[in-house]
Amino acid sequence: MSLEFLWYIPNQVTPGHRGEPVVADHNSLDTLTAQAKALEANGWKGALLGTGWGRPDTLTVAAALAARTESFEPLIAIRPGYWRPANFASAAATLDHLSGGRVRVNIVSGKDDLAAYGDSEGDQADRYARTKEFLQLVRKLWTEENVTYRGEHFQVTDSTVVPRIVPRGARRHPTLYFGGASAAAERVAATEADVQLFWGEPLEGVRERIERLRALSDELGREHAPLEFGLRVTTFVRDTTEQAWADAEAKVAEMADKHQGTQNPHRRTAVGQQRLLDLAARGDVLDDNLYTAPGRYGGGGAGTTWLVGSAEDVAKSLRKYRDLGITHFVLSDTPYLREIERQGSQLLPLLGE
Repeated sequence: MSLEFLWYIPNQVTPGHRGEPVVADHNSLDTLTAQAKALEANGWKGALLGTGWGRPDTLTVAAALAARTESFEPLIAIRPGYWRPANFASAAATLDHLSGGRVRVNIVSGKDDLAAYGDSEGDQADRYARTKEFLQLVRKLWTEENVTYRGEHFQVTDSTVVPRIVPRGARRHPTLYFGGASAAAERVAATEADVQLFWGEPLEGVRERIERLRALSDELGREHAPLEFGLRVTTFVRDTTEQAWADAEAKVAEMADKHQGTQNPHRRTAVGQQRLLDLAARGDVLDDNLYTAPGRYGGGGAGTTWLVGSAEDVAKSLRKYRDLGITHFVLSDTPYLREIERQGSQLLPLLGE
């Protein structure tokens, strides 16, 4: 299987994200470009750009970084309620054209400050029904002309997006990544996504979800190429196993001190996030080196669980995920620039084996 390794660019207005140095220019174009160029120089395919109201617009950031790089591929996180599908399909097709086919897209259906940009709150079934239509329509607009679509949430008539997406080998359009662990989310992924992203769960949990999604794809009559799978996780790498664990435990102790032993008051209630938070009840370390303690003290998303160890330890764990069927890896740790270089030089060479 061909493996792809991407990083994460936090795209945050507030400095200090997950231990990143607090500096005035942390989110300037020069700083973000330095990270993107370091990714190019150290063997990474590109990076996920985080999204949410109160953060810079991801498509704008992606366009700026694509203009300053040569091979960097932005994985642009976007929300269906923030974008209309035809508007997004056109904007992304334009950037794909200008960047020479470097656009990737991550569809996010989780809750956000919807009222701030005029969206409305629906129940889970409604949100994922809308996401399904969004994915269907964007794909049609990228691959067909004179599209007429009549859905419950979106409609277009005789719509043709220009410039047209240029097929590049097996790539007919930007890859559509998707996350979500609820039953409703999995039905959308099984039929409409190109890549299902998982958080850093234990191997057995990932195995079960891959098997379930493959069965769902067959049951629901998936019409696209087989669903692929990805892992979004923090990789905490040091020169030795002992140093990695000493540093990881010290960092968690700092997090615990800041929270004074309390639980994170901003815990998300999404099914996937709750699955991660619940892992801590099973122990601080699961599998060989999946560290769950960060989730008790403010870790969220990919920061909830960490793969900890030497480059050899972490590579061994990532190869086990690969053996389950994971082919897309989105890794990160802070400070971002230092870890782009460290893990690019120490970890990535071990993953080509």
